[in-house]
Formats: sequence, C-alpha cells, structure tokens
Amino acid sequence: MACVSKQRCFFFILALCFWASNCAEFNDIFEPSWAMDHVMYEGELLKLRLDNISGAGFSSKAAYLFGKAGAQIKLVPGDSAGTVTAFYMSSEGTLHDEFDFEFLGNASGEPYIVQTNIYSNGTGNREQRIYLWFDPTADFHSYSFLWNHNQVVFLVDSVPIRVFPNNERLGVPYPKKQPMKVSSSIWNADDWATQGGLVKTNWSHSPFISTYKSFDIDANEYGLNGESRGVNENGSKWWDMPSYSSLSPQQRRMLRWVHRNYIIYDYCKDSTRFSTSPPECAGLRF
Repeated sequence: MACVSKQRCFFFILALCFWASNCAEFNDIFEPSWAMDHVMYEGELLKLRLDNISGAGFSSKAAYLFGKAGAQIKLVPGDSAGTVTAFYMSSEGTLHDEFDFEFLGNASGEPYIVQTNIYSNGTGNREQRIYLWFDPTADFHSYSFLWNHNQVVFLVDSVPIRVFPNNERLGVPYPKKQPMKVSSSIWNADDWATQGGLVKTNWSHSPFISTYKSFDIDANEYGLNGESRGVNENGSKWWDMPSYSSLSPQQRRMLRWVHRNYIIYDYCKDSTRFSTSPPECAGLRF
C-alpha cells in the first residue's frame, strides 16, 4: 500500500509492527472475548480454536469511528464444514452498526464462501456471498474494512468485493455515529453455514484452527471513556480525503470483475425475501 503522507506512513508502519518486539503487542490492542483457553499464541501468530467443547473470540479494547481495520488471516484447512470464522466490526446495543466478513466452512475440495453483511442503526439483512478466487487455507490473505463518511468498502488483498455508499438521501441509515470494536471469532454453525445446514460439522476433524497475523488498524480511536483520541493533532484524517470518497476507476473495474465472476448471492436481487427492493439497491452500479 502506498502511503499518502508522512503521517499516514507513520501510522501504517505502526500498524504493521504490532507483533514486533519493540512495538505494541497483541494484548495491548486486543483481548480474548470468550474461551481464553482456546486463544493461542505462537510467536507472531494468533490462533483461534474450535472443538466440540467451545469456539473462541477476541475483540479490540478500543473502539473506532472511521478509518481502516484489517488483518491477515489463514482459514481452517481441510474439511471445515459447519464452522464459521468471522472478522467484523461492531458497536453495542439494539440499534447497533456492524460490518461482517463471515467465512463459511466447506467440505474438502469445495470453494470457501465469504458472506458479508452490514448493519446500520440495527438493520441488517444485507447479505452478499462470493467464492474466493484463491485457496484461503494455503496462505495468509488480507481482509479489511475502509470506512468514512461516504462509503464502507470491504477489501480482500486490496481488491474491493463490496461497497456500501452513504444513501441517507434515500432514507437509508448510514453508520457514522457509533464507534465500533474490531473482533473475530470461530464457532460451530452447522445449522446453516454449509449448504444451508445440510452438511454438519465432523468433530473427528477437530480442532478447527483459524490463524491471524499483521493486524492493521489505522482509524479514529475512542477510548474506554468514549473520548476521541484521533490519529493526529491537527484534525486532518486521510480517510476524509476526496480520493477515498468513492471507488477509483481501477477499483470499480476490480469490483465488477468480482461480481461478474464470483458473486453467488446478493440480497438486492432476492425477490423472494424482498417484494420491494431495498432502497439502497436502487441504481447501484459499478
């Protein structure tokens, strides 16, 4: 990723060195959210374990309002049917905001499915599903959210796979007021995750392990007391620059490539669920 300013470079480098001995440790930024004995540390790697006793999860200590958050993840190898690994941002409460990557486990030899979803002011049901164009269990790949006043972009290895523009003019709530924590988890969801729940988790293949490294959070941070810590002292934030207000022509081409070749479900086109197309779907073209 090219840095757009000296300050941007500084914070990007800071994010990249979360695991380095002279930089912040995982425990400085994150903490296990449940099943601490299933959160494992192996050098620069963090692993979440799912077995027939428990899954596991972690969450950032701080919350963030606008910016970018991501991680490199290597998904559960082999027969992962019935499992879900989630990487997401979420606020709290009934009227919460949330961005989701949900990696739906697969039977051996089948492609991994990534389900994305967006909640704004407590309203979700905005699922899209794609096949990945690589084996996400063979190596680490980057999954991230870019979020500002104009759009939310889901990125896989810097390729945009989904964009949610600010459509408040159409009466669609947009996530712009609630700071969100960065979280991840792994759990058993064999009632729906693989082929609609037809393929169940085979516990003889457990433990199921998702592996993480190189967390990258460059965002407007809110502390435990709700105060904004910002990312620089003069109030200038890179994500508010005009170049981030919409997708670039190259990004639009990449998004069209993903949708033409890899998308397998789009709520905007599901007339069974929605007799009237959701308002944010009207005229959505890339």
